Amino acid sequence: MDRRYFLALLAATSTASAQTMADSLPQILAGGDTSAMLVLRSGKPVFSYGDLSQTSYIASARKSLVSMLYGPAVARGAIRLGRTLAEMRFDDMGGLLPLERTATIRDLLMARSGVYHKAANEGDASALAPPRGSIRPGSYFLYNNWDFNALGTIYERETGRDFYKAFEEDIAQPVGLRDYRIAEQAIRNDTHLSDHPARHFVLSTRDMSTLGQLMLQKGQWEGRSVIPVDWVTTTTALATPATEVARTSPFIPGLGYGWLWWIFDPASDWPAPLKGGYTASGAFGQFITVIPRLDMVIAHKVVAPSKLNLPPEVYFGKILPAVLALA
Repeated sequence: MDRRYFLALLAATSTASAQTMADSLPQILAGGDTSAMLVLRSGKPVFSYGDLSQTSYIASARKSLVSMLYGPAVARGAIRLGRTLAEMRFDDMGGLLPLERTATIRDLLMARSGVYHKAANEGDASALAPPRGSIRPGSYFLYNNWDFNALGTIYERETGRDFYKAFEEDIAQPVGLRDYRIAEQAIRNDTHLSDHPARHFVLSTRDMSTLGQLMLQKGQWEGRSVIPVDWVTTTTALATPATEVARTSPFIPGLGYGWLWWIFDPASDWPAPLKGGYTASGAFGQFITVIPRLDMVIAHKVVAPSKLNLPPEVYFGKILPAVLALA
């Protein structure tokens, strides 16, 4: 396991180096492709950089927002997690296999569907997928865009609501997102190999931080339950250990997976403040990181798609250690 991330993060918890690392944060951001970043502690800004109101697509960080949106629908009984694809008569181009059709909504939320049909977009670990029909749903983790995209279609069919309108009504309006516009959101089918497109989100950095704060507060906002507490607890708990993720869908060492959230696996060498934390992550440098032990939220954005890119190794190995030093 590559220990660069852990060593840098451990250094951030050292009293001797903390102030130096915190002071270096603006220079680190200016030296890369960061467009904007906002750090909240106890709900209040402690660091900001760039234009916090500029909107752009958040790539795969969208998947964690899908998890958030499912919470209220499950609580209302509009979505039943044990429903199988077969029961919903859910299919795709060319047909799903009988074994694949036994996958449940819960399996998809955990990225354990066992469905390896081609997805509408790339940027996942599907190149590492086992042969179709060889995996019993629920038994094998694969970071697979087909699961995430299918969840958008399932949401609309099961609830009878438009995906983006539901997000606006159930989440954006109750917490007061300032820059969310349905007209800006982007439905894409880049490969044209699936009936289920990628429903992308276009958000500002400050709105990303608000969503992180909502999660930090266990889905509660100004006396209202926007997302049920038990849903936040379940979806941000470790479901797939980092060791298993590393075998099937390698990403950042030490990160496991919950229900569409990346989890700082407590069994890995993360410093104590990060244990119990979790993050949304998207290509080009999109992150919503929640650190309950520090009462902290980090929203980081690179305006994309473009030639700009901030690799996850830079975020976890340089930016996150400097942010922790602010605590």
